[in-house]
Parts: sequence; structure tokens; C-alpha cells
Amino acid sequence: MPKPHLPPLDLMEPFEAAARLGSFTRAADELSVTQSAISQRVRKLEALLDTQLFERGHRTITLTPEGRELLIGVRAALQHMAAATRALKQRDDRPRVRLGADTSMAQLWLTPRLASALANSPPLMLDLLASDTESELLTADIALLHGAGDWPGFTATRLFADAVFPVCTPGFLSHTPLRTPDDLLSAPLIDLDYVHWNWMNWGIWLTEAGLDPTRATTLMRTNSYMAQLDAARAGLGVALGWEGQLAEDLTTGRLVRPIDHAVTTPFGYYLILRDTAEPAALELAQNLLRAGT
Repeated sequence: MPKPHLPPLDLMEPFEAAARLGSFTRAADELSVTQSAISQRVRKLEALLDTQLFERGHRTITLTPEGRELLIGVRAALQHMAAATRALKQRDDRPRVRLGADTSMAQLWLTPRLASALANSPPLMLDLLASDTESELLTADIALLHGAGDWPGFTATRLFADAVFPVCTPGFLSHTPLRTPDDLLSAPLIDLDYVHWNWMNWGIWLTEAGLDPTRATTLMRTNSYMAQLDAARAGLGVALGWEGQLAEDLTTGRLVRPIDHAVTTPFGYYLILRDTAEPAALELAQNLLRAGT
């Protein structure tokens, strides 16, 4: 990449001050130099750019159109430099902890517990990563992941096992009665076409329940668990819900379980902590585990 061709800072700062204050004299006072030094540096900048930046009158200066255009960029650049300098002087010494979770866990499990966990942790700077890509989440110090509990380089603690069951709104259930798993075959199903092999969709769930999934009616399919739940919350049909994530929906009655049957798997959700994590990450992980009980 070619080196950008930029005017020297010692020319831009006098130009900005003179343009802002409308006077070479006042700019000189602000920068603690002589009026002639300001005038010389502005003329040098004009020569470098081969552009007149000020109309000079008797004891007055007025920006030319070209000067006004340059002022916009110079002012923004100086403001960014000042902000960067302040940030360096006010260096944040708090430990940084990177916490990752897939999108459903971030919204449904982590967010309601995060305030309590942080309140009981020492001061820290939290980097929260929400992603459905496991390799990305494994860059974190702490992560909330679905799987079998085996991630090399991490210590895993299971938060809850898989217990997956149908959910819908009370309004949907009022006009589409569902009493047994067989009734699901005639209901509009909202399916999950997820990339992770150990997640469950309607085909797997119905098979595990002893039913023929080819007889089911799929209304829509999505690769997002949150989109599936949102569609169910909108009354479009029946979705699959993971028990450990739906406490608020079920408690408030936004979603209901139309039948009692649930399918369990060998998998579950885990909080994993990097083996080399710093003490701040270890304490936050412990507080999240306490908040989750």
C-alpha cells in the first residue's frame, strides 16, 4: 500500500486554529507563537497544496471554498488524534475477559444472568462475542457451547442437558388442538435446518418420538434457532425448544408446551473455561455458574 501523501502536522494545526478563530493573531496567541510564524506556516501549506486557503483583507482573513473543504478534513483528523492521545493517557488497567456464546445462549440464558455475575466479579472489561461458529467462540476465555463436553484446552461444566420439546403460543393452541405427539403430524411445523450435526430438527425429534417425519407438514425452515422461536412467538406454528433456554417464555406464558413429551440427547450446554485463563476470567466463570443455578 503506497504511503499517504500528507501535509506536515506543524502546518495543519496553525491552519485549523487560524480558520477557527478567524485571525492569525488569535491563532498565534492560542499556539504560543508569533503572528508571523502562523502566517508563514499557512503560506507554506498553501504553496505545498498549490491552493489559496484564505482571502486576506485588512486585518481580516476569510476561508476560500478550498480552505473550507480542507478545514473539514483537518478538523476531523485533529479531533481523532486528540481522542487517541487521551485514550493512551487514560489507559484502562482493568483485566479484559473475552466471553463467547452462540446467539441463542447469549440472548436467552446469558443476558438475564450477566448483571448478577458482573456485580459479583472484580472490575473488568468484558468483550462479549455472540456467534454461531464454534471455532470463533473457541477464541474466548469463557464460552457457552452446545456439545458433548469435550473441548481440548478447556475445562467444561455442564449447565443443562438436552431436553427438547414442542412449543407454541396459547393462541395458536386454541385453534390447533395438540394433545399427543401424533397431532404434531398435522400441525404447521417451524423447522430448524442447523449446521451443527449434534443439534436436533423436527425430523430427528419425530423419529425419536416413534413417528414418521415424512408425514409431517413443514411450514417453514430456518438456520437460526432464534428465528425459529420468533416465528413460534408470532403464532405461525410449532417450534422446538430447549428446556434450559425457555424459562422466561414458559414462565410468562408467551410460549407453552402443547404436549408433555420431550426428547433427550447425550449432548447439552456447557460453560467452558480456557485452562490458561487469567484470574478475572476464572472468577467471572464461577459467578456465571452460580447465577445459572
